[in-house]
Amino acid sequence: MTTLGDMLMGRAVTLPDGKVREPRRRAYDRAYIEKNREEARKLMQKAGYGPDKHLQIKVSTRNIAVYRDPAIILIDQIKSIYIDAELDVVDTAQWFPKIARKDYSLGLNLTGNAVDEPDQSFYENYACGSERNYTNYCNKDIEKLFDQQSEETDVEKRKKLVWEIDKKLQEDVARPIIFHARTGTCWKPYVKNVTIMSNSSYNGYRYEDVWLDK
Repeated sequence: MTTLGDMLMGRAVTLPDGKVREPRRRAYDRAYIEKNREEARKLMQKAGYGPDKHLQIKVSTRNIAVYRDPAIILIDQIKSIYIDAELDVVDTAQWFPKIARKDYSLGLNLTGNAVDEPDQSFYENYACGSERNYTNYCNKDIEKLFDQQSEETDVEKRKKLVWEIDKKLQEDVARPIIFHARTGTCWKPYVKNVTIMSNSSYNGYRYEDVWLDK
């Protein structure tokens, strides 16, 4: 079994009207979650595991807190489907070469999207042959949908198509999304000319106009 789970990093942002927009996410109710777990238990039992026989694996992740914490949550969650996992922390210098080699049984990685744009996520993480497509997922039919949604000029039609693509990717277990994070930006009053971006936590990293009033 070789699976790479992801924690997608987003951020809550304050818009000009004062409203807060949170990262996009799909919400499931408890009934759906329990149904999903029961189906997973049946698959595990079919493979020969159950309450008296758990699968023993390692969950590999990068050895920094924002990776370790969701990996520990994942380990706790999969106990409910007869999987006992040991946390395998990997030094940063070795982590990305390790996942590029597919040298893991179950791995947890973080993906930070640079822009609030489906193209960046779809092509980078799921397109056939992409270097960041660590699971080697490849579905030419879905890749055609990537192109279709990218070319769609009607916002509502594109949004619907993007959700359909996302649903197909989740059903294919292309790269399971384990966790969503929110981050904020704080700065001291004497830091001037900081521009906070509304579509990414990365796009404001150029500080050539920032100065300190102290």
